[in-house]
Amino acid sequence: MEERLLALLRLALKYNATDIHFNMQYQDVSIEMRIDGLCRKVKGKFEDYKLIRYLQYLSNLDIGNIMTPQTGQFEMEVDGNLLSLRFAVISKLNYTNGVLRILNSRLKICADNLSLIEEQNSYFKSLLRKNCGLVLFSGPTGSGKTTTLYSLLKSVKNKKIYTIEDPIEVYHDEFIQLSVNEARAFDYAEGVKQILRHDPDIIMIGEIRDDKAAKIAVVAANTGHLVLSTIHTSRASSSISRMVELGVNEDHLYENLICVSNQRMIYDRSRRKKIVLYEVMDRKEIEYFRKNKENSPYFVDIEKQLLAGVKNGIFGEEVL
Repeated sequence: MEERLLALLRLALKYNATDIHFNMQYQDVSIEMRIDGLCRKVKGKFEDYKLIRYLQYLSNLDIGNIMTPQTGQFEMEVDGNLLSLRFAVISKLNYTNGVLRILNSRLKICADNLSLIEEQNSYFKSLLRKNCGLVLFSGPTGSGKTTTLYSLLKSVKNKKIYTIEDPIEVYHDEFIQLSVNEARAFDYAEGVKQILRHDPDIIMIGEIRDDKAAKIAVVAANTGHLVLSTIHTSRASSSISRMVELGVNEDHLYENLICVSNQRMIYDRSRRKKIVLYEVMDRKEIEYFRKNKENSPYFVDIEKQLLAGVKNGIFGEEVL
């Protein structure tokens, strides 16, 4: 099973896949890889049904407890590269679904070249000089939100940075990183409560998935700290609506929210280089949205960037 898993990981790295999906019914297994946001089928082998149990073993999951959703993490060396991997599994009577996420163990970009637009790079870095406020990075799965977040945090000097994540995706020696552990009643709320006792400058909440994480992010920002987090939405403005849907007090949200960005990762015309495009709402745009509940005419959205990129020969017309 180790050789089969290594082969799949090599294939995933070759095509820059972010996830490997395993769907098993009885002993019939189908395998897919998420590449450029789309799931593409992989040719299977007869004994692939053993992979799910092998991954559960590597992730230190309870193999006997098949009816409870579980998530675990492990590392594996592939051709000299140490990969950090997260495996999540859900089972019911005759069906099992597992997803192996390839985490960003090594950052290859820096805060100076996140965006093609230099003004956006400067703006992102200026946010890190703020003493308080909430910054949200949004986008679909595989768009590089965590990479963006960590690239920015990595550029910070002489500040205390604490993170609370579920799980920790990128380990960094200069950050103090805590991992959510629901079994021990250590959730986002408790994690932030403990972090606030340690005089942090910046707090990073890994991902806002539910009402508890959403509310604690605003509470932390309201205590006079700079808080950064990610959220899954299709547009920058949708992140604001999503936070309200999760039960966040709307007045408190607008008082603390200083930036929302949305991003997409696409290939350039040569199909050799990935480029991230950002749609950014600054404080002025957020206030405009609050009053008008529609997209501001001022910020440069992703569609406009795509059109400009095609016109300038950066992207092929297939991106439109």
